[in-house]
Amino acid sequence: MWPYPRTLAHRGGGTLAPENTLAALRCGLAYGYRAVEFDVMLASDGVPVVVHDPELGRTVAGSGQVNDYTAAQLGAMEAGAWFGPQFAGEGVPAFEAVVDYCKAQRIWMNIEIKPASGFDVPTGETVARATREHFAQEIAAGALLPLLSSFSIDALQAARQAAPELARGWLVEQIPSDWAEKAKELGVVAIHCDHRQLTPVLAREVKAAGYGLFCYTVNTPERASELLAWGVDGFCTDRIDLIKAS
Repeated sequence: MWPYPRTLAHRGGGTLAPENTLAALRCGLAYGYRAVEFDVMLASDGVPVVVHDPELGRTVAGSGQVNDYTAAQLGAMEAGAWFGPQFAGEGVPAFEAVVDYCKAQRIWMNIEIKPASGFDVPTGETVARATREHFAQEIAAGALLPLLSSFSIDALQAARQAAPELARGWLVEQIPSDWAEKAKELGVVAIHCDHRQLTPVLAREVKAAGYGLFCYTVNTPERASELLAWGVDGFCTDRIDLIKAS
C-alpha cells in the first residue's frame, strides 16, 4: 500500500530553511531526511518551477503571479533572504534542478502538482512528463519512483494520461464521504489529508480499502506516534529537528 518512506521533510527543510529552495533540500539532508515533499507549478514559458504560492511576495520578492515570469526570471529572484541573511541569493529553482539534486543525493520525492488557477491540465501533463523523462531508467528497471500528488482532480487526471507509469496520491483537506468512489475513479494509490481532519475510523476505512494513507503537516512526535498507531503510513513535517527521519 505504501512502499515509500514514512517521514518527509515538508517543502524541503520544514521551518529550518526557506521553503522550496535548494537550501531547504540541503537542510533536510543535513537532518537525515532522504524523503521530501515540494510543490511544482508552471512559469510563463511552461517550464515547471518549485514554489508554493501562485503570487509573489511571501517567500519570493516581487509582485504579480509566478506565471507572469519565465523560469529564468524566477530563478534570478530573491527567495531566501526573507528567511535569514545566510540564505540570501536563493532563487526559485527549476523542477529539473530539484530533481537532479534529489537523484544525486538519493532523496525520494513526493511531488505536489500545484497549478495556478486555470492551468490544472497543462501543469499536470508537464510535471508528469518531465518526471517520467527524468526517471526513464528507473521505470525500466522497476525501481521505486516518485509519487505525484495534487488537490486538483483535473491535474491528477492529466498526469495519469501523460505518464500512467507514475503513481499518484489524491490530496484533500478533509476526506469526503465519497472518497472511495473518487479514489477509484482517479486511479490513485494513496489518500493524503490534513491530519487534524482525520479520525481513527476513517484511517481504518482507507487502509481496509487498500490505499496508502498520508498526512500533512505533523509537527510533534506525540502526534506522529498517535497517527502511526491509527495506521497512517507516512506524513510530512516542518519539524525535522524534532521528528527523526524514518
